[in-house]
Amino acid sequence: MARIRLCNLTKRWGQVVGVNNVSIDIADREFLVLLGPSGCGKTTTMRMVAGLEDPSAGEIWIGDRLVNDLEPRDRDVAMVFQSYGLYAHLTVYENIRFPLKVRGVPASEHDARVRRAARMVELDGLLDRKPKQLSGGQRQRVALARAIVREPTCFLMDEPLSNLDARLRVSTRAEIKHLQRTLAVTTIYVTHDQVEAMTLAHRVAVMDRGAVRQLGTPTEIYDDPADLFVAGFIGSPAMNLIPGDVVGGLFRAEGVTARLPGAPFDRPGVVLGIRAEDLRLAPEGEGQIRHAVYSIEPLGDSTLVNLRPGGTLVTARVAKDHVGTSGAIVGLAADPARLYLFDARSGARIRRPDA
Repeated sequence: MARIRLCNLTKRWGQVVGVNNVSIDIADREFLVLLGPSGCGKTTTMRMVAGLEDPSAGEIWIGDRLVNDLEPRDRDVAMVFQSYGLYAHLTVYENIRFPLKVRGVPASEHDARVRRAARMVELDGLLDRKPKQLSGGQRQRVALARAIVREPTCFLMDEPLSNLDARLRVSTRAEIKHLQRTLAVTTIYVTHDQVEAMTLAHRVAVMDRGAVRQLGTPTEIYDDPADLFVAGFIGSPAMNLIPGDVVGGLFRAEGVTARLPGAPFDRPGVVLGIRAEDLRLAPEGEGQIRHAVYSIEPLGDSTLVNLRPGGTLVTARVAKDHVGTSGAIVGLAADPARLYLFDARSGARIRRPDA
């Protein structure tokens, strides 16, 4: 097991900056998720930890070793890729065993370690099969077992669930979380899927354009977003973001009037953020947002009511038995303490000490 420290880590290709001065201290046995859209630098960061990319600047520490100049095989990490990376001509048993042969582990230990890893991912009855005889979920479990059998100091997982269908993603996600807790191995997990990040991570590093925009627990990231990017990226549906101005402590935009907590103040060019679950249907004639219903989306466990005041989509998550009509005028209200305010130009969170 090992603590991992990324110190001012940077990766450039000429004038292109892929990772920009990233510093993260990952505790021993922690599950850290690097989350962000395509091109944000999350995979490049993980590849530098693995030794598959050389950093342009900065340091990578695994335990008490500076590993910048170590070959991947000498870093004692195990990777799980999106593409499985299985050998088609080998059985499941031999695929799992392969890292032991490469690393020179005594042959007398192979069988016990392979079967232990296979049991952990429920592959006991499939060891004689070839990869082409397996489902996508089973192939991913072989890849997991191949990483487990090495007994590394840390796991590096790059979008391992992306090739699975929705049902398999849920079950495999649960397996990964259980395995990490059972094995207690430091893990860096890369994904663009916020559900994976929120359900798996001890902490999440939200990345954008090569930089970490916010680092915190899933609850911190969700309830206390640091800026406009994080607020809009985390949440399903995404946080409602309404551009407008603050005049005398009132946020104003077309169809929206919301009093903000604290002493009255003025501030032009802001964005009001409200999560869908923090909005409720208000009695007739009331509500901070009043507008015609744009659409209604029943989800089974809840219903999404969509409005478009001033052309900005606003979504409220209401009771599953709600029955409404498109075009009807409705009011939506939220607790003022659950309103977020951001600077429209910089995206920075506006925090007022008197609020």
